[in-house]
Amino acid sequence: MDLIDAVEALTTTVAPGRRMPGKIGMGILLICWLALGVLPFVTAVPDFRLATGKIGTSGTLTVVSCVSLGQGRYDCRGRFVPDGGGDAVMVAASPDSEVGDVTRAQLTPDGDQALPSGTKGVLRAMTLPATGLGALAFLPYVVLYVFRARRGRKTAVIAGSAVTALSLILIVIGMVAAYS
Repeated sequence: MDLIDAVEALTTTVAPGRRMPGKIGMGILLICWLALGVLPFVTAVPDFRLATGKIGTSGTLTVVSCVSLGQGRYDCRGRFVPDGGGDAVMVAASPDSEVGDVTRAQLTPDGDQALPSGTKGVLRAMTLPATGLGALAFLPYVVLYVFRARRGRKTAVIAGSAVTALSLILIVIGMVAAYS
């Protein structure tokens, strides 16, 4: 039994007497899968723009209070001081902050929250697109399987495994950056 047969044995969901969805149904499922993988990239664009300083106001955030909401959740507030001078603004800070934390941050355009900027902010923003990348990893294999193409499936499984591993590494890096 080779790798392709092993994967097919795990992915075969057609029971005796049942059929796979037709062409239109399978097309809709594949489009939904593609949308599920692409949507995190689209929704992360504002976070990347904020982390890189393209939008918002640069400055320094000092966490001044954190109130326990129960069950390990916190509501933190901080004082944001813009780089260009001006009055300090009280804003929502990341719930994983501690009182006294001082960090480089970007004030959101709404002016109600300050998020980490620079490398930490970019790594934090990378977590969501990495999740989308993981969702898309095995889509080429599924497309080849649906269209009953024999050639290229082994390569698609190997590439999907590599992309999934990369996705998991990027997610861990992003989460460590967000919570450190």
